[in-house]
Amino acid sequence: MSKRALAALASALLGMTIAGCSGGSDGGNVATVNSQNITRADYDAKLEAGPQGKAILNQLVQTALIDQYAADNNVVISDADVQKREDEIKSKYPPGQFETILKSQNLTEDDVKKILKQQLVVEKAVGADAKVSDADVKAYLDKNHTTLDTGEQVRAKHILVADPGTAAQVEAQLKAGGDFAALAKKYSTDPSSKDKGGELGFFSKGQMVPAFQAAAFSQAIGVVGPPVKSPFGYHIIVVEEKKPAQIATMANSADKIRKTLSQQQQQTQIPKFLEGLRAKATITILDDKLKDALPPLPPGAAATSTATSAPAAAPSAAAPSPAAS
Repeated sequence: MSKRALAALASALLGMTIAGCSGGSDGGNVATVNSQNITRADYDAKLEAGPQGKAILNQLVQTALIDQYAADNNVVISDADVQKREDEIKSKYPPGQFETILKSQNLTEDDVKKILKQQLVVEKAVGADAKVSDADVKAYLDKNHTTLDTGEQVRAKHILVADPGTAAQVEAQLKAGGDFAALAKKYSTDPSSKDKGGELGFFSKGQMVPAFQAAAFSQAIGVVGPPVKSPFGYHIIVVEEKKPAQIATMANSADKIRKTLSQQQQQTQIPKFLEGLRAKATITILDDKLKDALPPLPPGAAATSTATSAPAAAPSAAAPSPAAS
């Protein structure tokens, strides 16, 4: 997943994170400026009336609809499925960068797991309709040959530490026969790999920072390399396997292409699937400021959703559905 895709995660979770900030209080102040109060009521009114508040409600409605669909259709996503998807995302980034991006977006691991679980539910819902023929695969290969060819790849593990003294200590222990996985768990500051024995999987040139890349692609297999300094700290690297560059063929690339084409079809079907959930749902918006929060359904979608203005005494934030959490 690219940085753009990860940013989409942050956007999708906006409703949860901001709604959590404003929940649990019906009054009081959110700030003071030279003893002048900024009230919770004023804050909530601005939030609800603006595009951000409407986007939050829209996201919460979508979350409720997907959760209800999963429950009604017995769609079960295991923790292992979610973890596998998250690991696939993490593998696209240099050590520590995934966590840095999450922190910059004010997201937690739990936030990511929630949105990935919903993503997997939707993919299961539309996946059965994705049809990819051998001719489709061959046409894609012919058109995208250069992007499917792969360069040299390396599989490596590392232990990341903060200072050269600790790096030298870890290097010495490894060269004396120390267990790499145990030392990674004890010393490594890379949260995405320390509990997996420091494993990073395969990566190509351009995926790692220059110093790490230069060391990994030049080291012999199985050798404990000297500490390598990068913007993240000091890495002790062991290369486990190398793959030569490969020209894409039907034999070695068909499965990958089929998966790509299936995902592309799903991406075009997902908006229609979500529109269908809305069209069949009864959605009552109780807050007058948010009555136009949901975008209109496209022509042909027989929406049964309604927008009902609330009486003056209604709460400032309305739940989109009893099933929303």
